[in-house]
Amino acid sequence: MFTMINTEDFIKRLETILDYYSISASVFADQIGVQRSGLSHLLSGRNKPSLDFVMRITDNYPEVDLYWLLHGKGSFPKGEAKHENENIAQPTPSPSTVNEAKNNFEDLFSVPENKSEEVEINQQEVTEKLIEETKESATEIASIPVAHNHSEVEQVVIFYKDGTFKHYKPKA
Repeated sequence: MFTMINTEDFIKRLETILDYYSISASVFADQIGVQRSGLSHLLSGRNKPSLDFVMRITDNYPEVDLYWLLHGKGSFPKGEAKHENENIAQPTPSPSTVNEAKNNFEDLFSVPENKSEEVEINQQEVTEKLIEETKESATEIASIPVAHNHSEVEQVVIFYKDGTFKHYKPKA
């Protein structure tokens, strides 16, 4: 027998997902490919979730269990069992184990000595390519005909998806 989804509970689980990933509703909407207004209407209780909406979440966030999302049963993220009433003792690592782990830990930002030159060359190539692409884009944009024959381009601003931008003004 099929039971309808409790929309209020569904909204709470959706908010749990947003909190877990520390993202806003608008970022979440963009990531799953739905309109921001549609997500806003859903979060306010105005609309009910569609199958397509639910599937977009589980497709883009594999940690979200479909049954948990729909019915609140199971766990989020997937595979993370909740032990609310159990006291599970965790072994305390010995100081020697902690020191050994620290010594073996490789910093995320460190580069092995024999690879540092190669990394610097690759970064330089990527930077040069990005600069060239940006210049080409700015040139193309500046060459777009303006509606008024007497108008001149004052400035060109290119916005990137990472939130940065480049500002160009024609040379006088």
